[in-house]
Amino acid sequence: MADSTALRARDTIYAGGEWRAAVSGATREILDPADARAFAVVAEGDEKDTDLAVAAARRAFDEGPWPRTPVTERAALLRRVADLLVREREELGLLEAQDAGKTVEEGRVDIDCVADAFRYFADLVAAEAPGRVVDAGSPDIHSVVVHEPVGVCALITPWNYPLLQASWKIAPALAAGNTFVVKPSEITPMTTVALIGLLTEAGLPAGVANIVTGPGRTVGARMAEHPDVDLVSFTGGLVSGTKVAQAAAPTVKKVALELGGKNPNVVFADACATEEGFDTAVDQSLNAAFIHSGQVCSAGARLIVEESVRDRFVAELARRAEKIRLGRGTEDGVECGPLVSAQQREKVESYVDSALKEGAVLRCGGKRPEPAPERPASGYFYEPTVLDRCHREMRVVREEVFGPVLTVETFRSEDEAVALANDTEYGLAGGVWTADPGRARRVAGRLRHGTVWINDFHPYLPQAEWGGFGKSGTGRELGPAGLAEYRETKHVYQNLAPAPVRWFRG
Repeated sequence: MADSTALRARDTIYAGGEWRAAVSGATREILDPADARAFAVVAEGDEKDTDLAVAAARRAFDEGPWPRTPVTERAALLRRVADLLVREREELGLLEAQDAGKTVEEGRVDIDCVADAFRYFADLVAAEAPGRVVDAGSPDIHSVVVHEPVGVCALITPWNYPLLQASWKIAPALAAGNTFVVKPSEITPMTTVALIGLLTEAGLPAGVANIVTGPGRTVGARMAEHPDVDLVSFTGGLVSGTKVAQAAAPTVKKVALELGGKNPNVVFADACATEEGFDTAVDQSLNAAFIHSGQVCSAGARLIVEESVRDRFVAELARRAEKIRLGRGTEDGVECGPLVSAQQREKVESYVDSALKEGAVLRCGGKRPEPAPERPASGYFYEPTVLDRCHREMRVVREEVFGPVLTVETFRSEDEAVALANDTEYGLAGGVWTADPGRARRVAGRLRHGTVWINDFHPYLPQAEWGGFGKSGTGRELGPAGLAEYRETKHVYQNLAPAPVRWFRG
């Protein structure tokens, strides 16, 4: 652990246009998961800090100019933010890598996607019609359906993609004219803090954007239950998401939940009929499972491969997985970084241990790697792991591991492949690999998952809604539906020639 006296605590709580420390004076060290050393100290907020931030957002919405700012001006501000993100790409990409443990290359790509999200929502609101006219059957009646901002939005974001997930909430919330309080994960808050500074630099009025750094048990819980919050948007695990929904229920606020996934990647034998097809399917299966050390809600952590090609496919998959270079994300040539925390690594280890006890066959990985210059012994590293001969009764197959662990199941028929892929409480994403276009469409249509990739895995489009079925959540992010989450609908009925009704005779 670094000598914390060498680090200066930052005022990372922003409320009403002012940066400040926590009311209690509490702080938290932020650790680099590559070596477990502290590289920053932030304010550790609690319920009191949350109340102050919500009050600032409430005043800004009820009394400030932002909800009534013309759409063109709101869009222009979002575009300025995108430009600032491009300007700060290198610094933010590095900070994201250091904070979350990913490679710098991944961090840079994340910042590009964040800028794209701000531009997309700017373009979306700028191009919209002012309202939908409803024909009332009379030239004397003007009837229109309009969209208005929800109000004060509580935004709770996860630790795996700190700034990207924040942007999927902040950009549409601002585009719609809302004010907000954001709570980033207490272990990866740094880039979200930086984004608030860029919003201010872009000219966002005081009180519109607010941030409270602190734990979910205090800050997040208070945000979800707060009577002055009109909407809560949460991305994270199923257990925490359930608590958010329960806390929000008494005030009947809008709730958007993007929860976990246990995502199938189905490989048919015909996808591997050529060497190029085989190589691509193997490579993409590695990408699906091990990007960002598997700490991705949409990770293709369940490989479901046709029995006739399974032995060859799994052997090659394991061979390549063993060659993935683990290390600090800032080092040249590193392909995969550490897990985000010691707790997360211990969780992954427990899943692998239980799988082996339940009969899974370890093909590679399954342990902490040997230390190396680019991989300090103190870092939270874990080898990419392939578990063969898995079945639905195993915890590692049923539950979200959120680590570099790929399970392998097999099938013999199309119906069996679909049944296995749908045999999960979650329904976030899935992949299908086949050379048969008809089969691709059939299987994709039968999968109960919010996103289905065919002969690909992991691409996101800002224009396409992101959400899941089942216990993967109730919210929708990105696309027009992502903007709709942050709006209320109002019907305005105007009688241009009012006359007495005379139902009652006095």
